[in-house]
This record gives sequence, structure tokens and C-alpha cells, in this order.
Amino acid sequence: MAPSAPSSAHPTPPISPDPEPTPVHRVLLILDAQVGLLSPPPRGVPNSQTLRANLTRILDSARAAPHRPRIIHVRNCGDSGDIDHTGSPGWELIFRPELDKDEHVLDKKKNNAFAGTKLAELVPDEALLVVIGAQSDFCVRATCAAALQRGNEVIVIRGAHGTFDRLEVLAGGAVTSAKDVIKEIDAILTEMGAWEYVAKEEEGLDTHRKRGQRECGGPL
Repeated sequence: MAPSAPSSAHPTPPISPDPEPTPVHRVLLILDAQVGLLSPPPRGVPNSQTLRANLTRILDSARAAPHRPRIIHVRNCGDSGDIDHTGSPGWELIFRPELDKDEHVLDKKKNNAFAGTKLAELVPDEALLVVIGAQSDFCVRATCAAALQRGNEVIVIRGAHGTFDRLEVLAGGAVTSAKDVIKEIDAILTEMGAWEYVAKEEEGLDTHRKRGQRECGGPL
């Protein structure tokens, strides 16, 4: 009788099912952080220097977080003659996305970053959405409103979004300063239900909401 074949010293392990994808609970949404808008004024927004510094600190904090949020860079594609005309130097992002670490880049044509993009596929309805970037009274306002309407909890960081002075055509050509426009948008968004955090260079991120304050380790 022939001897039986020896058993393998390294038996083939059973095939394991693919792991479930990690659920996305937090998203950092960086709107229109592009070279043109964040250039020194008058080409860029008046608070471009402070805004760039705050955006950098927030992004660095998100990337260093123990449980890193999904990070989405949204780039506006302007028309010919615009500061962010597609393909022009002003259209380029100021931050290099880390595409191998759940960072994404979306191009948009509308103020609402959910319109005509795949943003809704990347931001679950139940995710906490932290919104920073530009412009306060256009993309930031429209995108936050859309996110709140779809059921997301939204955080806006004061000092981490900016815009230009606003010409009041119906008020005889008066000009509302960018600083006052930003305050107006902060008030509108908190009234709509967004949380408001304050970016303070010397203290990190403090937290505030329309009905007072709460202690928290920061939005990310």
C-alpha cells in the first residue's frame, strides 16, 4: 500500500470576506481655497493672509487627528476673465490633496457645492460637516444651507472663511466691508442651525453656538 501524501506544513488559510468600509462620521469641506481668491488683496479677499493661516492650521489638525476625517477640496471653475478661470494660475488649489489618504478633489460651477458634483456621494446624510474656505456669501452660505437641508450637522469656523467687500447697488452704491459681510453670514448660518466655532491663533479652536457656548475638544 502506497504511503499517504504528507500534509502541507502551511495549509491554505480560508478566504476572508472583504472588510466592511469604515463609516464616514466627519468631513472637512474646504471650499474654493484657490490661489486667486487667497492672493494678497486687492486681487484676493481682504483677509487672505489670516484666512490662509487659519485654513492651514485646521487642515494640519485634521490630518494629524487620531481618527482622520474625510477631507474634500472643492475647486470653483470660473469663466474666462474670472479670478479662478479654469486652468489659470488662480484656479489652482493652495493645498496639495493627499489623494491616497481619503482626500478628494471636486470641481464645481455652482455656489452650492452639492449641485452638479459627487459631493452627496462622499458626505453621508448623518456625517458632521465642517465647512471652511470662500466665499462666505456665495459658496459657503449655499453649501451650508444645502447640507443642513439634507440633514447634516454643520460647523462653520469663524475666521476660516472670507469674501470681498460688497457693493450695495440698491443703496446708492454704498459698500459693505468684507468683515461685515462675514459677520452677516455667520449670523444667518447659526440662525439656520449651524454650529459656530472660533479660530483663535493663540488658543486653537474655541466653540460657540447661537444659544451660548459648549466645551469641546474642537470640531475635528
